[in-house]
Order: sequence, then structure tokens, then C-alpha cells
Amino acid sequence: MTATGDLQKLLTWLSPAFPVGAFAWSAGLETAIVTRAVRDRVTTQDWIAGNLAHGGMRTDAILLAHAHRWADNAPALRDLAELCLALTPARERHDEAVTIGEAFAMAAKAWPAPFYGLLPQPCPYPVAVGAVAGAHGIALEASLTAFLTALVHGQVSVAVRLVPIGQNDGLAIMAALEPTITLVVEQAQSASLDDIGSMAYATDIAQMAHETLPTRIFRS
Repeated sequence: MTATGDLQKLLTWLSPAFPVGAFAWSAGLETAIVTRAVRDRVTTQDWIAGNLAHGGMRTDAILLAHAHRWADNAPALRDLAELCLALTPARERHDEAVTIGEAFAMAAKAWPAPFYGLLPQPCPYPVAVGAVAGAHGIALEASLTAFLTALVHGQVSVAVRLVPIGQNDGLAIMAALEPTITLVVEQAQSASLDDIGSMAYATDIAQMAHETLPTRIFRS
């Protein structure tokens, strides 16, 4: 597969237009906005940066890296999926990982290949992306970069709509977080599963508290 072909796949698979329904989930950010912990450009960037460097995004990146390496190993992928779901801090976050992951695996079958039968059931999102990208021979660094960039895009989109912050502020956050994305990509490529750990406690609590909000726009 050429680099151009790999790039085309990643741009499609991690595009907001790819039919996985990611736009319906906020990973707890809606709670932070409602409680005013996130209320402007600065607090939005701080919230996303913390999750990226120390929270669930970093964990997902490590899981993706291992799924990428074990794309042809069904038992290893099953164990990864179980670990991923065991690490989700809230029921809604569990549902988010499974719903988006299953939708991704289903939509990716538009690129026929024999390995889809190796994917675990259920298959959480980072495991699905990592395994599919690995099985298609797409480089791990590129896969991680595209995945984390898409996650950050999704969080910024929630803030643009709900805080609300302007489009210019949203783009400024994306630009400011590029170095952090690069750092997490570098770390995830060599991280072991024992390196998984989260210190983004506010994010975890926000995910748990989301289901108690009286009015909710997002599903998590």
C-alpha cells in the first residue's frame, strides 16, 4: 500500500463524516461545561490537554498501538478489548467506546479484507481503529496521529457548540495542542500496557456525573 493510499484511508476513517456517530458523544465534556469548569477558550484547552496527556485519550492511544501490532491475533485483541472496557470509568463511557467502535468496524468493511472476523465482540473504538489500520498495513505513527487528532477535533467541536466558543478559538486550540498530540503519539508507540494510567480525575468524575444531568444534549 502506498503512503498516499494510507493517507486516504485515514482521512476517511477518522473524518467527522465517517458514519460512527462520534458527534453524539462528549466523553464527559458536557458535564464540565454545565458546571462551568469549562467556560471559555482557556479552560477548554486545559481540559482537553489534560485528558490528552494524562487521561483517557492517552490510554486509548496505548491500546490502539497494541491493537495495531496484534491485528492478526484474535485472542490478544479480545484481551485488549476487555482491558479497554474495564478501564472505562462510567457506564456511558463504556457505551461510547463500544457504540463507536462497533460502528467503525462495520463501516470499515467497505474496504474488504479477511481479517474483520478476528475483531472481538464487542470491539471498543481504539482497538477497532488500531486493528483495522494495522491489518491494512498503515503505519502506527500515522494511525495514532490521525486518531488523536480526530478525538481532539471532536472535543473542540463539543465546546464550539455548547460553551460556546467561536470557530477561531476552536482552531486556535487545535493548533496549540498539536505538540501535545505529537508527544503522546511518540510515547504510545513504545508504551507497554503497564504504562497505562490516568490522572485526569476531573474528566472521570464528569463522565460519571453526566447521566445525572437534568438536560443532556450528548449521550456521554
